[in-house]
Amino acid sequence: MIKKFIWERFSWITFYILFHLFIIFVAYLDSAIPLSPILYMVFLSFIMFIIFLVVRYHKETKFYRSLVEREDNLDVSQLAEPGSPFEVIIERSISNQIEYLKRTASYGQMTLEQEKDELLSWIHEVKTPLTALRLMIDRIQDEELKSHMTYEWLRIHLLLDQQLHQRRLPFMENDLYIGNADLEGIIFDEIKTLQSWCMQKGIGFDIQLEKAECLSDSKWVAFIIRQLLTNSIKYSEGSDILIQSHESNGQTILEVKDAGRGIDQRDLPRIFDKGFTSTTNHQDHGATGMGLYLTKKVADSLFIEITVRSTPGMGTTFILTFPQKNQFVKFLSM
Repeated sequence: MIKKFIWERFSWITFYILFHLFIIFVAYLDSAIPLSPILYMVFLSFIMFIIFLVVRYHKETKFYRSLVEREDNLDVSQLAEPGSPFEVIIERSISNQIEYLKRTASYGQMTLEQEKDELLSWIHEVKTPLTALRLMIDRIQDEELKSHMTYEWLRIHLLLDQQLHQRRLPFMENDLYIGNADLEGIIFDEIKTLQSWCMQKGIGFDIQLEKAECLSDSKWVAFIIRQLLTNSIKYSEGSDILIQSHESNGQTILEVKDAGRGIDQRDLPRIFDKGFTSTTNHQDHGATGMGLYLTKKVADSLFIEITVRSTPGMGTTFILTFPQKNQFVKFLSM
């Protein structure tokens, strides 16, 4: 701060020094002016000038030091009281900017909440004709047409469901019920929902559940499993998906293993990134990069550890490690 202060006042300090050097130079040239008294007066003036600079440094930098030390927030109470007209202008400008930002942020937040509510309302409204459409599809006699219609209906249903959970995710703590979730029931329900898609692609399931329960929220666990199964079915063809569970160190371990195209090793660290699709199949327009991202977000919120093993051309295994009870005691106390 001292260097900044000197640099800020450099022109004044330079003027002062040059002015006194000029006086000494004139006294040196003019024999009528005694040089010794002039030097003495310049020396005393210089001492007084140094004292003046020290006093002004502490007074003038107090406000600016508070600006430097101030936290990056919208609280102006941390600023020192302005001591000069220019400091008053700065303080007033900062206060006006903060008030403007607060109004803008408040309006933006209100608009965002309104759009979110409208989107949620639209999703719920769309579900009604979607349900009616499913009933109409069930009455179709042509099995081939019925299969294709069911598949397209399922795609719309899954996209709406993903969008709905994405909007609920920031407020999922308001919609949690932690208990013993029935893994077997959840898995069979999700398979039943995806049945038409699986039949179309010739995909079966091999289910081996040594541990049929886990400690978590049933609805959000169903969402995680739905995303993993959807991902496995999407990238598999004419093969079985192995779903197995066991218990290890008091924790339930669930594995979803497919024999699909697999994931390149360089892509593995990025598959849970928002919007990431693939580097090896970058022209795949059907991928959105949101399914695994949302899965990871939900899993992290529920203290579920999710890991991936994959070999290109041989398949992918997703491993869910559910938390122990004491981890949820900590979670619920937060």
